Amino acid sequence: MSVRSKRNQMLADQMIQSLAERNMEAYYVKNKEEALDKALSLLPEGSTVSWGGTASAAQIGLLEALKKGNYTVYDRADHDTPEGLRGVILQAFDCDFYIGSVNGISVDGVLVNIDGHSNRVAAYAWGPRNLLLIVGMNKVAKTVEDAISRARNEASPINAQRFGINPPCVKMGSCFDCKTKDCICCNILLTRFSQKKNRIKIILVDESLGF
Repeated sequence: MSVRSKRNQMLADQMIQSLAERNMEAYYVKNKEEALDKALSLLPEGSTVSWGGTASAAQIGLLEALKKGNYTVYDRADHDTPEGLRGVILQAFDCDFYIGSVNGISVDGVLVNIDGHSNRVAAYAWGPRNLLLIVGMNKVAKTVEDAISRARNEASPINAQRFGINPPCVKMGSCFDCKTKDCICCNILLTRFSQKKNRIKIILVDESLGF
């Protein structure tokens, strides 16, 4: 075991306890392959599933596995009209599992997510019966404030580039606190407790995933 993996293991053990105290269910795995196996073990066949723009879940092969498996998938990528896109996003609010990640997570278990269109943070807050979040240990920050800073100054500029939009952070490389039509930081969601026990399931992965 590398020194980084040893550190991540100890950190993950602490976080799993903190997340349990916040009514969230968490697991720790060593790599993408284990993450995929764990995710599929938590997703009963026949479930309805959806997701937002999650790179982490794609990187472990989960989205591809769901499309090939015995699941009803609501994928916004299958729709190219405003009406079709709105329809599939609304379907996602009533699905059994919504798949995603986080833009930052504090060591004491507070989830930080930032969104432009905001369908993702809306689904995280309410609607889908379960959230399944794939979280690389690169997303972990010491405090909530550090996690917010990570979301705004690291994740947001990179995701803006990925989605082909052009807020000031794309040119500046960090948050500009903009008020432009392309703003990717319209809503920031802090999830500090799950009112429904274990609605939120988190797989912590000892790899760098997402942005």
